[in-house]
Amino acid sequence: MSIALLLPSPVMTQKPSSITSPPRGFGSSSSRLLQVSCVTKNPSRNNNVTCNNFRPIKEVNNQITHTIPQEKLEIFKSMENWAETTLLPYLKPVEDSWQPQDFLPAPETDDAFYDQVREIRERTREIPDDYFVVLVGDMITEEALPTYQTTLNTLDGVKDETGGSLSPWAVWIRAWTAEENRHGDLLNKYLYLCGRVDMRHVERTIQYLIGSGMVSIR
Repeated sequence: MSIALLLPSPVMTQKPSSITSPPRGFGSSSSRLLQVSCVTKNPSRNNNVTCNNFRPIKEVNNQITHTIPQEKLEIFKSMENWAETTLLPYLKPVEDSWQPQDFLPAPETDDAFYDQVREIRERTREIPDDYFVVLVGDMITEEALPTYQTTLNTLDGVKDETGGSLSPWAVWIRAWTAEENRHGDLLNKYLYLCGRVDMRHVERTIQYLIGSGMVSIR
């Protein structure tokens, strides 16, 4: 699967309209110029459209179900105390971590919210499309976080065997996933509020990407 960033020709910069209370056309994709779409290139295409939409980009023969031999499993097992005392302390407590809402308009009051959204749209009005291509690509990869966690949990010796394992490796995987989740949330909301991106195309691409999975090279 390839991610195609499609810009109209000639390229034009979307000029966000002013916002009233409530903002007119907010969330509409009809006025967006920067579009992102997902193009599947699966050679085994058949009439089963639903199946094809979520097939990996290529078939993988002789898939490995065990990633490391037993002696290496024992090494990771022997390192659990080290991981718990040395690795896990680097995880920042949730209450001390920034959250997406720290950088976004506060929704508690209508007037302040609309003013802050208007400011975002005014500040992003002159940003070139090239910058939004980068932001969209970054956000799409951030939103594929479920794929990365799934991949980590295929690795023998560190995977989360139960979904809530107390193994330090499993604790780290879940905590890392939770930390990374903030990045996609912030970018998604920012791109939505700025009014410069066709969010429905972006959302389709994310669904294709997660549904297709990822084959790790070992």
